[in-house]
Amino acid sequence: MTSASQPLVSIVTPVYNGAVYLSECIESVLAQTHQNWDYTIVNNCSTDNSAEIARRYAAKDPRIRIHDNSEFLRVIPNHNAALRLISPSSRYCKMVFADDWMFPECLEQMVSLAEEYPSAAIIGGYVLQGREVICTGLPYSCKVVRGIEICRQHFLKRLYVFGSANAVLYRSALVRERDPFFNEANIHGDTEACFAILKNWDFGFVHQVLTFTRVRPGSLTTLSSDLQTSLAGMLQNLVRHGSAYLTSEELKERLDSHLVAYYRFLGKSLLLRDEKTIHYHRKKLIEAGIGFSWWRVVKGALAVLSDLALNPKNTIEKLLKVEDKTSFPELKKELETRSNHVPVRNTPGAAQLEPVTDADLSDLRLGKNPRPGETIGDA
Repeated sequence: MTSASQPLVSIVTPVYNGAVYLSECIESVLAQTHQNWDYTIVNNCSTDNSAEIARRYAAKDPRIRIHDNSEFLRVIPNHNAALRLISPSSRYCKMVFADDWMFPECLEQMVSLAEEYPSAAIIGGYVLQGREVICTGLPYSCKVVRGIEICRQHFLKRLYVFGSANAVLYRSALVRERDPFFNEANIHGDTEACFAILKNWDFGFVHQVLTFTRVRPGSLTTLSSDLQTSLAGMLQNLVRHGSAYLTSEELKERLDSHLVAYYRFLGKSLLLRDEKTIHYHRKKLIEAGIGFSWWRVVKGALAVLSDLALNPKNTIEKLLKVEDKTSFPELKKELETRSNHVPVRNTPGAAQLEPVTDADLSDLRLGKNPRPGETIGDA
């Protein structure tokens, strides 16, 4: 098949201060065996030489163009802005993060499968994340799966094959239909987009390592892992999309088990006095409509201590001895209320908290709002 007869793929790379790895990313696009593509690099007000690197490549290849944002955008809004720039004539769309890259056959293999199965809206494949291959679990003979089934397996069996937006190929028509494509209040909006789309479409999978995700300090991937943001992401997906894939009994059971694991993690965070992590997840639980309970956090902490074969009662009293200067004043209030056997609902005033966006992640790591010149990861 000649390049002219190949379906057009629009590739986008959002970049913010990504000069260290940007050339490697661009070179992986140029090395694709599928050559009918256009490539937009979205410079998000970088203060390093990312723009210069991108323009150097654009001067050599007319398929590459540079878009400079007029103002700095947070991570997920910037991803949406990049997707709005795909070619109106493209059949497929591929996002490649600035510090990641594609293997040479990535586009060829994904496009080939998408052409073979027109019902497949999203095409994935194995991902090399650092030194680990992820997105495994599908039988090798399985090239396409009903969207309903793959999402059920994600919820019920923890089958994780979607990966990030860097790992998949989208049909451009669907990208153009959804604006914004990613939910900007969910740092895992890429996974949520899969749940939204696959209610009516199938999922295709190439059993080959096609993309690379870099693991480095300060990246969005690393920060999300440290904060366990996937707990909040799964909760949002269960609340918003669970009823489309699960029976009412399955959904209730899955929500209950997920909240047990969620509060166990928060209990560990409490023991470590990780105030920022608890603050982040408190907002997410409230935003999801579930509400937040300090008492369940304490129970989660007790469960952690029990697993460590410590004396949970004495240790928890030492760790959670509440004084007027405590870092958790609301916890003090609830513990006092519980000790008096008075039923307590969610923390008063919690419903007035503003919705959480990906800004929370940047703020947690930086301790303030990021400014141009401060790296925030895959922006």
